[in-house]
Amino acid sequence: MGRILNERDVEAAVRGGSVYAAGGGGWADHGRMLGEAAVRVGRPELVSIDELDPDAIVVTSAAIGAPAGTTAWEMHGIDYVKAAQLLQDALGKRIAGFMVGQNGRSSTLNGWLPSVVLGAKVVDAVGDIRAHPTSDMGSIGLAASPEETIQTAVGGNRSENRYIELVVRGATAKVSPILRTASDMSGGFIASCRSPVKASYVKANAALGGISLALALGEAIIAAAARGGSAVIDTICKTTGGSIIASGTITRKAVVYTKEAFDIGTITIGSGAKAATLHVMNEYMAVDDADGARLSTFPDVITTLDKDGEPLSVGQLHEGMEVFVLQVPQSVIPLGAGVTDPSVYPPVEKALGIDLARYALLRTA
Repeated sequence: MGRILNERDVEAAVRGGSVYAAGGGGWADHGRMLGEAAVRVGRPELVSIDELDPDAIVVTSAAIGAPAGTTAWEMHGIDYVKAAQLLQDALGKRIAGFMVGQNGRSSTLNGWLPSVVLGAKVVDAVGDIRAHPTSDMGSIGLAASPEETIQTAVGGNRSENRYIELVVRGATAKVSPILRTASDMSGGFIASCRSPVKASYVKANAALGGISLALALGEAIIAAAARGGSAVIDTICKTTGGSIIASGTITRKAVVYTKEAFDIGTITIGSGAKAATLHVMNEYMAVDDADGARLSTFPDVITTLDKDGEPLSVGQLHEGMEVFVLQVPQSVIPLGAGVTDPSVYPPVEKALGIDLARYALLRTA
């Protein structure tokens, strides 16, 4: 049976999603806005993929851009709804369920409001348990497909006349960069709806149960909060199956915004033989030790926490700040087909100048 999502679930989704945000994944206040709007205007229902007809249409509700606070973006709940409506109209078929490309501060809740307005369900499935920089990584195996799909984007900074509505058709790998360009032109962050597929395809290719994982983690964090920061960090590690792999003072932050709507660079924690480097492309994609040895690589969950156990986004970090680096290994989380697809890695490797695929694909090798 489905689970009716309520106001308490909104906060749990934001808290748990903030850990899986891996330094990105949107904004907590944006997530609260989306969730609170949904539970006030309707009764969003979280269902397993098995509760939908195998031929029912499921789409991915997402936000595209660089969420580190370096741009003048503007996006409203109605933008997610309009993006979904545009896709449904273009498809000519009813949308039965909304999944999300990733968990995150707001992205865990991306499908709640459009599901209520369009009379659909929130599907307990994600393209990727953690946040990632490219749409292809959350595309549940469609990145290399030659088949035509539909993607829409809506939003933008109204006062700067950057509002955009966009409907594109084509192979996923060819049209995804168009939406990222639209995100940059809109102000750096835009709502999208994409990749209509049958529920049977989602069942075979998505990371199932991903929303429930975020909710359970958020509930555990809320319960532990009264016992202090150490208890929260311990709870996060226990609930996720993760551990702290580095800690210390941020000694260097070198992250820049690019015209492709990415925040790219590195963050160094500590100095000398105990230094660790986090490689950033919107989210944390890898961690190296002082000798350049790899400590963690996407699709591991990599997250920075402060002493109170609060997950910190890339945009919140500054030199002199004390942080803990959480790693949840890919071996203990469900993986969607998008992160096990070798074709999604070369663009990210090129942007970062590091090797990812030979570490990231170990589980499926």
